[in-house]
Amino acid sequence: MLQNVWIIPALCGLSFVLTLLIGKRTPGGGHYIGIGFVAIAFVLSLVTAGQWITRSDHVAHDQVSALAGVDAKCSHAVSDLRSGVDPTHAAPGAATTAHGEAEATAESAGAEEHFSQPVVRCVRWFNSDSVQINVGTHADGQSVLLLVVVTFVSLLVHIFSTEYVAGDRRYTHYFAFLSLFTAAMLLFVIADNVLQMIVGWELIGVCSFALIGHWWEEKPNSDAALKAMLTNRVGDCGLMIGAIMLFFLSGNSFNIIDINTAANSGKISHGYLLVASVALIAAVMSKSGQFILHTWLPDAMAGPTPVSALLHAATMVVAGIYMVARLYPVFFHGLSIAGSSVNYLAIVGSVTALFGALLGFVQSDIKKVLAYSTVSQLGFMVAALGVGAWTAALFHLFTHAMFKACLFLGAGSLSHACHHSFNMVDDMGGLRKVMPKTFWTYVIAAASLSGIFPLAGFWSKDEIMAGSGAMNHANGTYYFVLVMLLIAAFCTAAYMTRTVWYAFFGEYRGHHHPHESGPRITVPLVLLAVGAAIAGFVNLPEHFWGGISFGDLALKFEHWVEPVGMYFPGHAAHFTHAGFNGGLALLATVVAVAGIVIPWAFYQHKLPFLENLATRSRLAGFSKRILVNKYYLDWLYTDVITGFVKGPLAKAAYWVNQNVLDGVVNGAGRGAVRAGHVVYDTLDQRGVDGAVNGIGMIAEGAGGELGRLQTGRVQQYAALFFAAAALLAGVIVVVVGG
Repeated sequence: MLQNVWIIPALCGLSFVLTLLIGKRTPGGGHYIGIGFVAIAFVLSLVTAGQWITRSDHVAHDQVSALAGVDAKCSHAVSDLRSGVDPTHAAPGAATTAHGEAEATAESAGAEEHFSQPVVRCVRWFNSDSVQINVGTHADGQSVLLLVVVTFVSLLVHIFSTEYVAGDRRYTHYFAFLSLFTAAMLLFVIADNVLQMIVGWELIGVCSFALIGHWWEEKPNSDAALKAMLTNRVGDCGLMIGAIMLFFLSGNSFNIIDINTAANSGKISHGYLLVASVALIAAVMSKSGQFILHTWLPDAMAGPTPVSALLHAATMVVAGIYMVARLYPVFFHGLSIAGSSVNYLAIVGSVTALFGALLGFVQSDIKKVLAYSTVSQLGFMVAALGVGAWTAALFHLFTHAMFKACLFLGAGSLSHACHHSFNMVDDMGGLRKVMPKTFWTYVIAAASLSGIFPLAGFWSKDEIMAGSGAMNHANGTYYFVLVMLLIAAFCTAAYMTRTVWYAFFGEYRGHHHPHESGPRITVPLVLLAVGAAIAGFVNLPEHFWGGISFGDLALKFEHWVEPVGMYFPGHAAHFTHAGFNGGLALLATVVAVAGIVIPWAFYQHKLPFLENLATRSRLAGFSKRILVNKYYLDWLYTDVITGFVKGPLAKAAYWVNQNVLDGVVNGAGRGAVRAGHVVYDTLDQRGVDGAVNGIGMIAEGAGGELGRLQTGRVQQYAALFFAAAALLAGVIVVVVGG
């Protein structure tokens, strides 16, 4: 399967085609096609993961053998390596190569290098002049991880949807686009080159547009779909600029290994890498909902809840995270992540983590709370990549997929029971008694998201915070990032406690009789809750509290997923992995527990000094208004920027068009008419026609005079001829003689 991993997205693509063509004529309206094909894709993904784990356990000790699974026609760097040319050889004056640093480190430590062994296959796509563009697959730990996550979550979303959207007027269309959404994400994650990634990236956007606006008859839904599409187009400008730059800088290659090797070896100057990485971050900000381009993501809740679960847990919003991780050498060296204390990626991620979390406090819609939670958690992942904690970022992506999908589907179960209302403040309450399965799965997922030990979120969040280096000096000393993430972790626990209180405790405030959802909804919830509880155990630290050692069970995720080789900066001596820090883990746990206890006490009316604080404190009221208005970013984009474009700017453009452009055109037309009159009346009629008529009159007069000379008598003609000859002879004598 590692050589034929293309089969997995192809199955989901085939599901899309068949569902559209024959879905309405099949039992279930087409959902059996989607469930069947995605289930097969999930099984094949597990097989692929098993083969990759086996491959990872068979260690390669040199780059040539490690890259034996890479088709040489796909990568210039691999082709050069097999020809005896070192592709990691830096340009004159460049920094020491990552490959050389790693070898030196290994030799000094008496260690032996172990390299990852990706499998890359490709075929020719098209030619552009002398450049051959390929389409292919890149199978390694990172892509295999996403194959499993995407197909697993998509399968559960398909099953959940059979009950949640039953009777929908576009039921078959819905399942068709679920399959295409899955196929697009899978195509993106297995791409062996940037151009192919862009194709998957844009196809993901098209599918999200169709699914967010699934109920397009209601204007807010279609507006949300358009907002998502247009906001992502802003970031896509950066994606195009970055991709074009990397193509030329890497020696006319879109191949991921070529780009990463060139960036990692010093062949691309730091200035160019900096510009390319900043351009690509713009794409990450839009696609992965980073501040300030995150505003589309909460509005995307207008789509069906299962779509929200798939979009937030496993597909669209993690595409930006995956792209940074895949091209990590570009960012690692371009932003000078190692040994630093601040960089653009780290700032964007940490600011997003905190500012997104704060917005969760003022939402009444439970899906909006979870949407801002996704914004915040994506900020955690971006911040992790910004501080050099690559494995921690991907690990959190994995655990986040479990508990966030569970939370969104749990919100869908609550809505299903409350007749499709998501207002937890007015229409829910006391539901733990009538919906125990939804309650416990939601609580487990919420606790995991909050970072409560020993659930999955605890392990991945702790690894991100440790990776900041602020307490153990890993890749740098990112104190700012650590402080921001700790505050965000407190806010996360607090707003999730708020959702649990409003939805499951107190008295029921709705107007119907809620009930527990059926097995097609609760079974996916249980499976995801189990994942939210135990997924963290796949990357246990080597050493834990009290000197506990996990031995061979430790760092499995890191061993299976993180690349090692000339195309990844982890090969560099200055790239280090943060170990478990007991003090930091304890601090993060205390922060999370405080985030639960304080709001719980508040809702129990045990903290009276916090009640009605917004009305008693001018500062608190001002802060709340800012949060309620979502930092006024929607106002800025909609009323100021869009309003200015549609209003004053449009009017000014119209005035310029009517008075300037049309004036110039009309003036030119009037001038042409006047010039035409001048040409016709003066030049043509009086000049040209006058000259022609004059010549005619002269010719006519001359003809008349000559006519009088023509008498018909030969003697007269001879006399005239003799006179002319005599005159000519006289002229010649005078001229020659003179």
